[in-house]
Amino acid sequence: MPHTTTLRQVAQWEELATTPADWKNADTALLTTMLGQLQLIRAFEEGVLELAGENLVHGPAHSSIGQEGGAVGSIVGLHDGDAVSGSHRGHHQFLAKSLQHVAPDGLDLHALVTPEIEGLLHRTLAEILGLKPGFSSGRGGSMHLKWRDAGALGTNAIVGGGVPFASGNAWSQLRSAAAEPSDVTVTYFGDGAANIGSVLETMNLAAAWKLPLCFFVENNLYAVSTHVSEVTAEPRLSARAPGFGIPAWRVDGMDPLAVHLVMQKALKRMRAGEGPTLIEAQVYRYFHQNGPYPGSAFGYRTKDEEAQWRQRDPIARVDAELQRRGVLDAESSAAVRTQAQDAVARAIDALTEPDAGAEKNGANRGASSGVRRIRPELWPDPAFVDVGVRGDLSELKGARISDPLAAGATAVPTHPGKFIDAVAAVMDRRMGQDPRIIVLGEDVHHLAGGTNGATKGLPAKYPGRVLGTPISENAFVGLGGGIALDGRFRPVVEFMYPDFLWVAADQVFNQIGKVRHMYGGADTVPLVLRTKVAMGTGYGSQHSMDPAGIFATSPGWRIMAASTPADYVGLMNIALALDDPVLMIEHVDLYGQKGEIPDDLDYQLPFGTAAIRRAGQDVTVLSYLSMVAHCAKAIEQTGVDAELIDLRFLDQASLDWETVGASIRKTNCVLIVEQGARGTSYGAWLADEVQRRFFDWLDQPVQRVTGSGTSPSISQVLERAAIARTEEVAAALERVRDGFGRGD
Repeated sequence: MPHTTTLRQVAQWEELATTPADWKNADTALLTTMLGQLQLIRAFEEGVLELAGENLVHGPAHSSIGQEGGAVGSIVGLHDGDAVSGSHRGHHQFLAKSLQHVAPDGLDLHALVTPEIEGLLHRTLAEILGLKPGFSSGRGGSMHLKWRDAGALGTNAIVGGGVPFASGNAWSQLRSAAAEPSDVTVTYFGDGAANIGSVLETMNLAAAWKLPLCFFVENNLYAVSTHVSEVTAEPRLSARAPGFGIPAWRVDGMDPLAVHLVMQKALKRMRAGEGPTLIEAQVYRYFHQNGPYPGSAFGYRTKDEEAQWRQRDPIARVDAELQRRGVLDAESSAAVRTQAQDAVARAIDALTEPDAGAEKNGANRGASSGVRRIRPELWPDPAFVDVGVRGDLSELKGARISDPLAAGATAVPTHPGKFIDAVAAVMDRRMGQDPRIIVLGEDVHHLAGGTNGATKGLPAKYPGRVLGTPISENAFVGLGGGIALDGRFRPVVEFMYPDFLWVAADQVFNQIGKVRHMYGGADTVPLVLRTKVAMGTGYGSQHSMDPAGIFATSPGWRIMAASTPADYVGLMNIALALDDPVLMIEHVDLYGQKGEIPDDLDYQLPFGTAAIRRAGQDVTVLSYLSMVAHCAKAIEQTGVDAELIDLRFLDQASLDWETVGASIRKTNCVLIVEQGARGTSYGAWLADEVQRRFFDWLDQPVQRVTGSGTSPSISQVLERAAIARTEEVAAALERVRDGFGRGD
């Protein structure tokens, strides 16, 4: 009979509850600040629901009424340098952290609302209403509240979507702490997110790297209408943590003091460098997922259940203790609530006005009975719609610009080398010059330079700055995004293959690509994402895509692709200086090819310029990466007098439309050449844009060379049939020539 041994988890897992003695020993100033914050948040949320009932909140209004105790209890003990991030239901977390920022010495219940608090309520409500005075100029709204000065990193509309960013902030805090106790980050999410891959991946990464990150689960039992017991066999959500070696606590979130005490335990560990923690707070939202009606109105819970939770209201609990101590009586307690309500009413009045037109239009309520509208002068200017999608490139001013191997350029000293040598060399140079640059990805710290040699020599030369990650693209690219937003470091993230972007698509597109614009356009996101196209190497359909077409649809990203070692140096220098996220696409076919590498590695290519590799009169050929060389061979073979343009900059905002347009006006014909499948094609987008911009100069439809309709297969024969090379370009050039009606 086999012998079995019971295995026990290393990390502690406890439930904490307060005793009468804890309440007796609690500092009065702590409790008064808690009550003031609770009342302000409750009154604010009631005001939001009131406006939502009048259809003045455009979009959802996810009320946190009932859940305030978890936010206030966990945040009241944080430092100003600590940070929080939240989910779509995050007003209470945002306000609690912001109140700590504007009132760091606590609150006076007899003079609750200071001018700073008045301003906070005004700006927060303005943001929720989508107005200019808001923190993000109205772009973020209810689900995207951010005030970095206060340590509020941003709430997030994607369930679990903000958690990887929070880990990046925690990484930056840890690396910047030196010998001092680290600041910490607290990332809030609900029971629904406890089963999301990005959250679980981040738990593993945070534990492996001992990040000062608290995973705070607000378990309100319902993901919209689905009870937590319906979606997991372990509804005690704090059980997730010990499996990752993370200590965890479960606590009554309706008891703000209990939450505060358990957070003190978590903070002690995190500030001491012992890694992440998890707190599960059992809370209850009094209303439905969205809007002013209770969940019982929708049939998924009972009125009795709601009444039982309301009897445990966090405001009543703290208020009762302060009355027991004689700090408040019934009259002064009511006065605290009145102060909060009046402050919210003033914020509403500053942003709305009576709608005199309602009565004229036959509405059943006239202006005198409370019908309101947004003050028209507070709406954002429609011209603001695209401002801040990306930066203005001012960060590149003063850079030394050179295209050293361009035709007609002044000769510079060079040495022969492989393309991959240029990749490693320019990274070495930039890391030596800029201590903010870090590199992270799978195996980048091993194998003598990663899987292809791109980080050769860097781990030993720059210890602690070349970080090998778990296989968890969601977590580590999101961590990179959080590091970039923090601003103290500049991450270079490697996806071993571009196909892996699909498992991290939320972080790549919904988060990194949108974050600058979504929060008003002021943030910088200095992140470089490197990846390589591997078509023709036998890795099959899940390791062979060209990501250019996908990224071209995400306007926050800039896209660069070099076909020569010298261009790579100049492009990477730009990428590492930009304050926008940059996708740097490479190709395995180029890695081993030799070329001239300038001895000077400090130049930048002229931003947004293509390279004319061959001048011609008959057709404009647009291509990039390894297909530039295939195009050159095909042009030579066919004798077509083609003008070959190496795009280099691929995104719409950076592409050299001037050079492309001048060529098209000369040739009146365009051939777009790429290697990969038609389905995710970059050329489809480019062809549409070319026809829109230059239709009057075209003598025939835009022609294209792509791979087949499917991704490359493992079979060598089928793989070759699925991708484009010289032969396909030559055939396309012949078709173009036939289109002119001349076969010579």
